[in-house]
Amino acid sequence: METGEQDHGQRPWRERPVGRRAVAPLLAGVVGLAVLGTVFVVLPGAVVDHDLAGTVVVPQDRLKAVNDVRTTLLQVIGGLVVLFGAYATWRQLRVSQEDYVTDRFSRAVDQLGSDKLDVRVGGLHALWRVAEQSARDREAVISIQAAYLRTHLPWPPTGLDAPAADLPINDIAPLEARAADSQVALTGLGVLCRRREQSWVNLSATDLRRADCDGLWLPEVNLDRSCMEAAGLYHANLTQASLVSVNLRHADLKTAILRRARCALADLRGARLAETDLRDADFTEADLRKANARGAVFRRSDLRLADLRGTDLSTADVLQARLTDALASNHTRWPAGFDHAAAGVVVTEDPGPEPSPLLQPPGITTNYPPLRSMS
Repeated sequence: METGEQDHGQRPWRERPVGRRAVAPLLAGVVGLAVLGTVFVVLPGAVVDHDLAGTVVVPQDRLKAVNDVRTTLLQVIGGLVVLFGAYATWRQLRVSQEDYVTDRFSRAVDQLGSDKLDVRVGGLHALWRVAEQSARDREAVISIQAAYLRTHLPWPPTGLDAPAADLPINDIAPLEARAADSQVALTGLGVLCRRREQSWVNLSATDLRRADCDGLWLPEVNLDRSCMEAAGLYHANLTQASLVSVNLRHADLKTAILRRARCALADLRGARLAETDLRDADFTEADLRKANARGAVFRRSDLRLADLRGTDLSTADVLQARLTDALASNHTRWPAGFDHAAAGVVVTEDPGPEPSPLLQPPGITTNYPPLRSMS
């Protein structure tokens, strides 16, 4: 019978792993009871005897001392249990919060692919909120915002709904009107970059005509070959940004910061550079015709081969600026006492007036019938 039972797959109880698993909790319980017995029975007496150091006391006093030690041990163990419970609760809340943030992040990214504008705007705001609450996800959100702008606003424009590249700037609506989702992405990017850890955000070859960048932080951002014509950059921070071959024609850069920015070959015709900090910036071969640079700081800037014809530099700081072969005209205004000829500036004929910046929006001309009197 034993052979037959073993042939049917039955094994002696000693060989079954189930038996070992059943014994393990029992052994753990026995060990736990032994530890508790040692802590609350043996240890208090040993502590009291050690403190007495052989001094003879009545049994009642010794028993009271032992009970006091037990009470102290109970309080210590109770405190440890409370601390462990608090840590476990905090850990569980942390995991739950991370799961919640991850879920919000995923749902927000999914919203960006919607064909409805309001859904995309909501997704971008949700990502913005996630980045503000989770420093770990901030860099990822910044990268997503930059990629969103590059793909939705390429320069030169490729979409059927995008304004043509040669369309007059006065015929183009502000970015927030023609692409509200892209303006939200740009604003969020400019706010989050204030606290980012990594450097260089890629916004190269992006159509940012008439974009609202007032007060945004865009340091170390790559805007090479982008079009920012008539963009608002009032008090914006573009420290060490790369603006090579960028179109900033008629842009408002008043009080902006462009320290050590690379503006080589940039088009700044008619730009407003009043009180702009341009120290150590590179304007090699940049076009600054008719720019308003009153109060701008060009200290140690590289303006070689730059076109300064008609530019107002009357109150600008051009101390130690490199002006070799820069172009100027009789309409270029220099600081009092500044010898532009000694600085290597080449004077040539003026290119003529620069077209005025943005026109005021047309007034309402529809004639509506007067309201009837309520009397």
